Amino acid sequence: MELQRRQDQRRPERKGQKRKLEEETGGEREISVKSGEARKALLSEVSEQVKVLDSTFSWSEADRASAKRATHVLAELGKNEEVVGVIVEGGAVPALVKHLQAPPLSDGDRSSKPFEHEVEKGSAFALGLLAVKPEHQQLIVDTGALAHLVDLLKRHKDGPVSRALYSVIRRAADAITNLAHENSNIKTRVRIEGGIPPLVELLEFADTKVQRAAAGALRTLAFKNDENKNQIVECNALPTLILMLRSEDAAIHYEAVGVIGNLVHSSPIIKKEVLLAGALQPVIGLLSSCCSESQREAALLLGQFAATDSDCKVHIVQRGAVRPLIEMLQSPDVQLKEMSAFALGRLAQDTNNQAGIAHNGGLVPLLKLLDSKNGSLQHNAAFTLYGLADNEDNVSDYIRVGGVQKLQEGEFIFQATKDCVTKTLKRLEEKIHGRVLAHLLYLMRVAERAVQRRVALAFAHLCSPDDLRTIFIDNNGLELLLGLLGSSAHKQQLDGATALYKLANKAMTLSPVDAAPPSPTPQVYLGEQYVNNPTLSDVIFLVEGRRFYAHRICLLASSDAFRAMFDGGYREKDARDIEIPNIRWEVFELMMRFIYTGSVDITIDIAQDLLRAADQYLLEGLKRLCEYTIAQDISLDNVSNMYELSEAFHAMSLRHTCILFILEQFDKLSARPGKGNALKREAPQATRLSTIK
Repeated sequence: MELQRRQDQRRPERKGQKRKLEEETGGEREISVKSGEARKALLSEVSEQVKVLDSTFSWSEADRASAKRATHVLAELGKNEEVVGVIVEGGAVPALVKHLQAPPLSDGDRSSKPFEHEVEKGSAFALGLLAVKPEHQQLIVDTGALAHLVDLLKRHKDGPVSRALYSVIRRAADAITNLAHENSNIKTRVRIEGGIPPLVELLEFADTKVQRAAAGALRTLAFKNDENKNQIVECNALPTLILMLRSEDAAIHYEAVGVIGNLVHSSPIIKKEVLLAGALQPVIGLLSSCCSESQREAALLLGQFAATDSDCKVHIVQRGAVRPLIEMLQSPDVQLKEMSAFALGRLAQDTNNQAGIAHNGGLVPLLKLLDSKNGSLQHNAAFTLYGLADNEDNVSDYIRVGGVQKLQEGEFIFQATKDCVTKTLKRLEEKIHGRVLAHLLYLMRVAERAVQRRVALAFAHLCSPDDLRTIFIDNNGLELLLGLLGSSAHKQQLDGATALYKLANKAMTLSPVDAAPPSPTPQVYLGEQYVNNPTLSDVIFLVEGRRFYAHRICLLASSDAFRAMFDGGYREKDARDIEIPNIRWEVFELMMRFIYTGSVDITIDIAQDLLRAADQYLLEGLKRLCEYTIAQDISLDNVSNMYELSEAFHAMSLRHTCILFILEQFDKLSARPGKGNALKREAPQATRLSTIK
């Protein structure tokens, strides 16, 4: 039922690293390479900086200063994605990778280290920016960057801590994040190079920015890589990550919940370990965070916790997750609404949770989300509503707030959502009996007028045909629907007409009128060969001056009208020739052919005259055939005339068809000049006659 989402319901693994780095260092330098001259100039500048890097790999203060400046220039250029390809083309990658490591110390002086960590930091920063382009990730790794970056993660073990040390470690972690982003091969290479244990260790580092960068790298490495997930857990990362969930620093708990989310995804064993380690309550706490990104991740993670574990569904609700999730449904942040609806959808698969979500006010905001133009958000809301419809205690509230109309009128983007809504309406329909029916009837009697009408509208679509009289006659439901036709609001008129159309259809299933009633005497058909055949004829009809030969035995068996004519006290009883006025020969011949054979082909041009004749001679079977033919020709232009025809000749089937057509096409008919007021007068009376009295 649930829609397959991009990256299996996960947001991108990490917010754009390039944007994050720019936020910390200021804006990027705008450089355009659209013209050939500009590109040539840029390539020249890159080549110049590469030469500097190639010639300054030493601890000389001048060399270190030049190398630092060169990495800074390349990083500034790399902030503009348009020029990243030119930087790589200019040979910057090997030069930058070389400077990820410290130059060798001379034998004479091992104490002087000018700009210690600064050049390596600049190189890691620049390479991280180049790695934003997926096509450059493998080149950087193949040039040997990973081993050096992993060594940088461990640099704090080799000397005193400093601000520069914090920065180089952080830049190394960020570079690994960008290199491994959506690249499964590089994620595996990082593990092979030994990158995961130092990253886990850095989660406990004193500097919060380093913690954040390490968590960001682990988050990327864990996504859709089972071996990496297992190693992260084996390195005992879970206790620290769960502590980070409680951090007051939004950046810390955002990355921590992201790592846990990727560890849990499609890994039921790790999910159990995470829950046993105590993650549930701090994750629920993040639903009330001031950081919307952490809220989104927490909601998504709770949805994953609740996916298959029924006990966990209950625990999540018991620990207070429902109210903040419902509040998130009303956020202006589309992704926040999407993730909260996702979590509630999983929770709503438990019976007790279903009642709790509705009781806490979840129905109305979920119904509003059906109007969203975001297909995933719309589907998550629909799936949650599907779950809520499974609980009898929710049905009355569903209908009271107009949920049935919302489901019926929604414009849904995905076919899966349409199917989900159809199943939701079916669930509601199956529950309208017993105490649910009694409560809805109570609301239809005592609630405010708007609620009464919503209940009547829902009943028309969802109730059992067996309950029609109880609902619409005994409890005044029909009058509520008819009242909508007289409303000044066009939408209410249309809702009423649609409901009455549905109601009339249900009423017809109770007492079908299309079939001719059985004849009081066994029917005798002499056959086609005796139609207007003088052989054995004992009566002659005179129609328009022409003779039509007939047989009394056949006529007596056909209808009460002919039985009265030949067995009663009429003068035709003993007459040999009987004149038939006011019927055309073609019509009379077809009528007689039906009497002799039981069937006849009727065209639209003769159907109305034949209907009059069939009604006059009480030939109910022929009337039905005529009504059927006439009904095929009903249109917006002639439906009023057809309805009057059905009234004049007691053509019940045709009348029902006209009423259904009027109700179905109410919107178009009411828009026609002069038709609106007439419809408001005629439709209620017609509907009363057609339903269940």
